[in-house]
Amino acid sequence: MSNSHIIEVEHLVKSYADLVAVNDISFSVDQGEVFGLLGPNGAGKTTVINILCTLSKPTSGKASINGFDVTHQQGQVRQCIGLVFQDPSLDERLTALENLKFHSMVYNIPASVRKERIEQALRMVELWERRRDIVKTFSGGMKRRLELARGLTHRPKVLFLDEPTLGLDPQTRSRLWDFILDLRQREGTTVFLTTHYMDEAEYADHIAVMDYGKIIALDSPKGLKSMVGEDMISLSTVDDQRAQAELQKRYHIKARCDSGQVTFEIANGERFIPALIKEFDTDILSISLRRPTLDDAFLKLTGHRLRDEAVKSELKEMVRQHGRYRMRH
Repeated sequence: MSNSHIIEVEHLVKSYADLVAVNDISFSVDQGEVFGLLGPNGAGKTTVINILCTLSKPTSGKASINGFDVTHQQGQVRQCIGLVFQDPSLDERLTALENLKFHSMVYNIPASVRKERIEQALRMVELWERRRDIVKTFSGGMKRRLELARGLTHRPKVLFLDEPTLGLDPQTRSRLWDFILDLRQREGTTVFLTTHYMDEAEYADHIAVMDYGKIIALDSPKGLKSMVGEDMISLSTVDDQRAQAELQKRYHIKARCDSGQVTFEIANGERFIPALIKEFDTDILSISLRRPTLDDAFLKLTGHRLRDEAVKSELKEMVRQHGRYRMRH
């Protein structure tokens, strides 16, 4: 294993009966980088994280973190990772302070720094004033913030964030990321991330895109966007189906109808637009041009938009939170 690789994954496979959730994937993550794992729901992302965090054993292949094998050296792996998962794992009968104290003792944080670490973490997520309150009284967003504080308290070498800010407001998400990136800078913490938020994906140094259990692309955000290559032109027309057919017939352009717009890719878009407006038979209501985004690359690779996956996840989170509220009341 390379000294700079804090995570190594080689030919990893995870099968459940007839389902192959992870299908022979290999990748490495350098120490101190932010590594993003993106993909549609059900692509295998959470399964990969569960294996790396020793919560699930691979069917075949191997993986290591900080030089420790995730199957045979689980105790050593767990000492050097922090976890913030979608599903809550707090003890809701305890206070916020008691949750973090218990976590600190489990991870053998020295008593001399324990109090300072806990206060810093709780202030970061703006829960210091609620430190003596029972977690059961917290909202879903507050619980997520407390879980992030807990995951950072023992200063892990690798911090796993599986949809860490799902359901949080943009301002809170931004503040949490400021702290995470600062921690990475000061402590050299490696961040392993899954997310459906475009702005969070852009923080990654490298991104692996998964689909149907396989890694179908691995590059920097800039590299992934360059795969799309050409300018993106979006049209709003009086008849999108007719416009799509006309683009194909007149210019041999394969366009797609998406979210009430006709979208296509073309080189030198700013030069193409004047000719299009002059010659096009279908009435154009509006037209826009932009450079490719990470969402465009994701769409090209998987057939889904990352923001569509975000909506699905947000709805799932709302249903889950509503279900918990009804159970309590």
